[in-house]
Amino acid sequence: MSIRMRHTRAHTRNRRSHHFLKKIGILSCSKCGEPTLPHKVCKNCGFYKGKEVIDVLARLTKKEKKNKESELRSQEGKAMEEKALSAEKLSQK
Repeated sequence: MSIRMRHTRAHTRNRRSHHFLKKIGILSCSKCGEPTLPHKVCKNCGFYKGKEVIDVLARLTKKEKKNKESELRSQEGKAMEEKALSAEKLSQK
């Protein structure tokens, strides 16, 4: 059996260039502001593209529902405050 030919550094590195890991883009939910993966339903509120896809509260017990509802209300309030622009902020842009 003959000795195989040596590969150059460039050939080896070009082959290995496809083995790197790509960074996953994380978006924030438009409804509650939680971080979510793109093209996936938000696990916190069950919304996707502004529509409720999963009823998150239906799976919870009575106490958990109450806590979750208050948590969602507070998160929605924070998200709306961030989205709302005052006249001062608009004039700066």
